[in-house]
Amino acid sequence: MTCGPAPTKSDHIWLVVAAVAFAGLDALMGSLNQPTTGWAGPHAALLLQIPLDLSLIFAFHYPRIVAGLVLTGATLMLISDELVPGLFVPEHPISLATVPTITPVLLCVLVRVLDRRSLLILTGIFMVMGTRIWHPSWAVIPFGLVSTALPSLGSLYLQARRDLLRSLRDRAERAEREQHLLAEQARAEERRRLAGEMHDVVTHRLSLMVLHAGALTVSSREPSVRDAAEGIRSEGTRALDELRDLVGVLRGTEQDTGTAQAAVVDLPDPAMLVAESESVGIPVRLRVDGGGNGLSPTVARTAYRVVQEALTNVRKHAPGSEVDLALRYRPDGLDIEVRNSPPRGAPDPVLAGSGSGAGLSGLRQRVELIGGSLRAGPVISGGFEVSAILPAYVPTAESAQHDHGRRRR
Repeated sequence: MTCGPAPTKSDHIWLVVAAVAFAGLDALMGSLNQPTTGWAGPHAALLLQIPLDLSLIFAFHYPRIVAGLVLTGATLMLISDELVPGLFVPEHPISLATVPTITPVLLCVLVRVLDRRSLLILTGIFMVMGTRIWHPSWAVIPFGLVSTALPSLGSLYLQARRDLLRSLRDRAERAEREQHLLAEQARAEERRRLAGEMHDVVTHRLSLMVLHAGALTVSSREPSVRDAAEGIRSEGTRALDELRDLVGVLRGTEQDTGTAQAAVVDLPDPAMLVAESESVGIPVRLRVDGGGNGLSPTVARTAYRVVQEALTNVRKHAPGSEVDLALRYRPDGLDIEVRNSPPRGAPDPVLAGSGSGAGLSGLRQRVELIGGSLRAGPVISGGFEVSAILPAYVPTAESAQHDHGRRRR
């Protein structure tokens, strides 16, 4: 069981730097110390310390082996100090350290890779060796504590503090996500309530209009009146269908969500819009890739509105331009791209000033309601482009909230 995050590349780099630095420090101290006098030779202290310093490089990969090597080195230093003076430690060293010089760095590293019980046992052993409590000394004991207990306990404190901060950050992020979900639920409830009111009020009026137009179609003897009444009835019926779709989306109860097997029947055809634009002098090059029989009615009507709004804006703001309209049907949806060339004349101020100015923003909201996305903006060539990515079917309210939460995470 580890007590900290996995070591990173920078951790390994600092470990190598520390090992080389301590090896250099021990080499310097070896040149300043008196030579050892035992059978191991005059450089026994240097030959003991430097391999232990360099073993620190492998502390993250083999922590117990490295700890065992350093503990063995500390034991040899203890034997030399107590039983054979001058064997591995000079009889009069310039340093008060009674454990290998690399010990405090090693203990800081082991905090991250050893379980707490093993670490505390190892720290206790090093502390006993470093303080030599059986020979109390005001010089040795403080230096031994600083070399063993202090780095270990300090690293444990810092690790606990990091864990606490990480836990608090996770809790704050979780609370933020929960708050966001509650806000989404509240908005969904309000949206359903408004959808119900809109359905009750608008459907009632539209139904009356359709009924009156149907009655006028039957009762009138004038062909022009009957044709006008039939047009009103047809447009009113279509408006009721679109309203029913939008209310279903707002309520999160859209039923035609399922599959690519749902055929599109009696839905608006973008080719009609192309013909309308060409009839008023706006040439449109239409390119269709794939087939559109896998779109749900709500998505198909939304696609129609995207094309309609884009072509309407071209007529208002870019007279004399040419339009490229691309429809790319995918197994899971539809891509729409409407791009016009730079206008050849100034727009009619009356025509350009008509409307509320919120067509694209309203269209973006409608596209996002069914789980799609819409972009609109100028292009480098000087024209304007409207593009949309639509799904094949309308996601349910629950799946839309799940996808939105997953994107935030």
